[in-house]
Amino acid sequence: MRGVIWLVLLFVAAVVVATALGRNDGLVSLYWNGWRLDVSLNLFIVALVGTCAVLMLAMRAVQSLVSLPTRAHAWRLQRREQAAQAALRDALGDYFGARYSRAQKAAARAVAIHDSTPELAGDLQTRTLAHLLWGASLHRLQDRPRRDRQLAQLKKLRRMPGAAQRGTDDGVQLMAAEWALDDRDAQRALALIAELPPGVARRTHALRLKLQAQRLADQPEEALRTARLLAKHQAFSPMAAQSLLRSLAGLTLDAARDADQLERAWRELEPADQTDPYIAARAAQRAAALGNPALGRQWLLSPWQRLPELGRDERDAVALALIDTLPGLPSDWLPRLEAAERALPTDAAVQAAVGAAYAERQLWGKARGPLERSAAATALGSTARRASWRTLATLARAEGDEARAAQCHAAASALT
Repeated sequence: MRGVIWLVLLFVAAVVVATALGRNDGLVSLYWNGWRLDVSLNLFIVALVGTCAVLMLAMRAVQSLVSLPTRAHAWRLQRREQAAQAALRDALGDYFGARYSRAQKAAARAVAIHDSTPELAGDLQTRTLAHLLWGASLHRLQDRPRRDRQLAQLKKLRRMPGAAQRGTDDGVQLMAAEWALDDRDAQRALALIAELPPGVARRTHALRLKLQAQRLADQPEEALRTARLLAKHQAFSPMAAQSLLRSLAGLTLDAARDADQLERAWRELEPADQTDPYIAARAAQRAAALGNPALGRQWLLSPWQRLPELGRDERDAVALALIDTLPGLPSDWLPRLEAAERALPTDAAVQAAVGAAYAERQLWGKARGPLERSAAATALGSTARRASWRTLATLARAEGDEARAAQCHAAASALT
């Protein structure tokens, strides 16, 4: 297509020249020192155009000759910049290919090219990336002293005028926090994350690092808040988020050293956490361990009332937690126990809790059936079954049946 266009333009030019110059009878007379030269106007125009073209080509040739050193220097600079970029690409590929020794050598080569080329001193972003890859490779090689020297170089680059772009700067900070976590230095990691701008600190990766550091530093309350933010950002699957929140809430409750601290920790939980059966059961067991079973029963009241709606594992957690909070059980719990016994007659954990509660109230006749069902349930944990057998032994001894009591103790001892 381009050839056709040029052919058409050539024909057009030929037509224009033939029309303008074909019947031109003009003359041009040139006088010089008594001499006269007459030439046709067409020849004069062609000669003038040719002379101008020759002069222009001569000027361009002279200009190219004069600028040759500058262009040669620019060419050499471009080649060095391309070599630095190629070394940086090699370092990146080797790093992701787990060839860390080769990656740090390639990154060092890129830095050396920049050091030996003053004109590249302004390319701080490339230099920062090279130092970052160099340090990351050394970190993978467990060469911490040299890695820290690279980190010091990165800090110097950040303080230089016209420092690297914000994204690279944030990447350096996040990478340093990740290295601190790998070194098991939680306080340093938290300090580095605290230096991030607010927008960067709310990014998912930054929150993940913060969560790891808080868990490593044994700060369950702060870790729970961070985990909630991550769950809102959908950083975990729903099941993983629920499991993590339950675990951190349990650690927060376990950190309480007395009932008052435990109650404060419970009040600081979100309503969704307080209605979670697992968390309520954990809190109740902790309250019982701290000598306040009544407080634990208060927290178990809500999940116990909706016991039939819960899953099997959730019912087991609530029922076994109730067993721990039975001392001082008031009589207003009896209707709730009877309702649970009727609603879940085949649930071993619920039967164990109901039987133990009846025994706590010394309602031995009502306690026997649930205790026997729970003691015989192989799906129930050995600890709860052992407690049921021992309660049955106490009941048999109260009735004067020593043989039955011995059998119950033997059954309890046989459980591992």
